[in-house]
Amino acid sequence: MTDAPGTQRGGGRASLRARAATLRDSDVGRAGGLAAAMIANNVVALGSTVVFARLLDDYGSLAALVSFYLILSVVGQALQVATARDAVLGQLGDGPALAATLQSWTRSLLLVTAGVAVVSVLLRAPIAAAVGVHQEWAAAIGLPAGVLWLLVSLLRGGLQGTGDYRAVGLSLIGEQSARLVLGAALAAAGLGVTGAYLGTPLSLLAMALYCWVELTRRTGAAAGSPGAVALPARRLRDHLVGARIPIAGLAIIALLQNLDIIAGKHRFSTDVASSYSATAVAAKVLIWVAMGAGFYLVPETSRRHADGEDTRPVLLQSLGIVLVCSVPVLTIFALGGRQLLRAAFGADHLLAVDALLPLGVAFTLLALTYLGVQYLLALRRTLFLLPLGAIAIAEPVLLLTVAPSNPDGFAAVVLAVQAVAAVVALGLAFTRTGPADRR
Repeated sequence: MTDAPGTQRGGGRASLRARAATLRDSDVGRAGGLAAAMIANNVVALGSTVVFARLLDDYGSLAALVSFYLILSVVGQALQVATARDAVLGQLGDGPALAATLQSWTRSLLLVTAGVAVVSVLLRAPIAAAVGVHQEWAAAIGLPAGVLWLLVSLLRGGLQGTGDYRAVGLSLIGEQSARLVLGAALAAAGLGVTGAYLGTPLSLLAMALYCWVELTRRTGAAAGSPGAVALPARRLRDHLVGARIPIAGLAIIALLQNLDIIAGKHRFSTDVASSYSATAVAAKVLIWVAMGAGFYLVPETSRRHADGEDTRPVLLQSLGIVLVCSVPVLTIFALGGRQLLRAAFGADHLLAVDALLPLGVAFTLLALTYLGVQYLLALRRTLFLLPLGAIAIAEPVLLLTVAPSNPDGFAAVVLAVQAVAAVVALGLAFTRTGPADRR
């Protein structure tokens, strides 16, 4: 006797849901989900670039300030790696104890943010001069925003360690969306570049609150419960010392990602610097995809390494996600780059349009380098620091030798530097090493 048609359809739908759930919970599904969140994050970021490029007369200054903040934020990225890895291994406590540890760190970082804000205001003039902008109050925002990024990164690392990748992904999209809405509103209200930049710390405060609520729910440490007042498993100072290798590794990535825009602000005229900044921002889309995949790569590599399993498939899956996404992105850059930049930024931001494709290839290579470094950090390897550090130091020296009206020459230098860095990072990632190459 056959099933009724309705039963067959119901069974088919249930089967599809089961397969979808299996894919979602698989390695590729979870890594792809975080990569998709980073793609959505980058779409919103691109929207921010479009809005601010049209809203501000001096978009190049905002781009330089954002690049300054991104370099500062490297400590947060490194702490997120270390927190996710150590939470997976149970070194930060379990359940309410993990929440207590992160609660203690949150209090400390909020106090540090207040102190850094005071120092940054007092030093706003030299900071502005170093970044190459004249908006001194905007320059004062970078340091406290960097400390708030530390806080958000620690909380995201805790969520990664508990396996709550959905909350991590939503926080990424929420942060960028809040930055766009708040920054655009403040800029339109007459605060200009300073208002646009102020959206960054405000969005970070909102995401810190969201991550804390989700972490509390995940760990079962409700406010006022006995677990919420458990002793921290590790002091923040000790965690910072323990994260020194991730901090150094991701500092190198941050330099490779952002030094070209800051060098361009010093080297180019205002119009060329704004055009180059817009082109470079568009070209970096795949780095954000890699960051999303990296949110999965680190805890899963740490978990498998601790269990004695082969970790290379996790790296290969993450690299594959970036390479698959690079095909349509680079095709658009090659065939419709001028139209893309004109539609996004306007006809007055096309002075560096020919640099879009080489920069797109360069930052695709940097995305692969980023994943290689994250993988090496998860395995506690350190040998990559010296060669990649030397490459990062060489980049600004080479960039400042390029003619001041030649963004194409800038792009060629960036491409060559990123190619060498990718060969080094991935070569070391796929090389088996002994215990001596560990922290």
